[in-house]
Amino acid sequence: MQKRLLIATAFATALVATSASAGGKHGGGHEDEMAIGKAGKAAAADRTIEITMLETEDGDMLFEPSKIEVKKGETIRFVIANDGVLEHEFVMDTPEAVQEHKLLMEKFPEMEHADPNAIRLPAEEAGDIVWTFSKAGDFQFACLIPGHYEMGMHGPLTVASR
Repeated sequence: MQKRLLIATAFATALVATSASAGGKHGGGHEDEMAIGKAGKAAAADRTIEITMLETEDGDMLFEPSKIEVKKGETIRFVIANDGVLEHEFVMDTPEAVQEHKLLMEKFPEMEHADPNAIRLPAEEAGDIVWTFSKAGDFQFACLIPGHYEMGMHGPLTVASR
């Protein structure tokens, strides 16, 4: 009987720990190359692209610029500034992965990111992502905080073959 109680307690503890991590930090598995490329080294950056996240007086939420074009093999340093009054994030990935992540964020809106292809910034803060685009294709960048995508915070990210 005592053995069953220990097993049940251990199972319940593992279940709680798993549930807590699902709503806590998002990460893992992205250390290697992703479909969109891989984390780059700042010293190897070919150029810098400045990204601004903000809200308009009309209630729209947007990125400036609204589209990004890079070349396969380029390492880009994205300098990202949140000039809005709300918290925003910048996530880049395949359109399918962005939609999957969006659904996950709807379930866990306070999820923190530990992925090299994403950054979440409070209002009036800035940060950067250094990324090497090793594959050509059509990708997407977005803010996946619930409701922000629908208010306009997404855009195309095109990686030309050269």
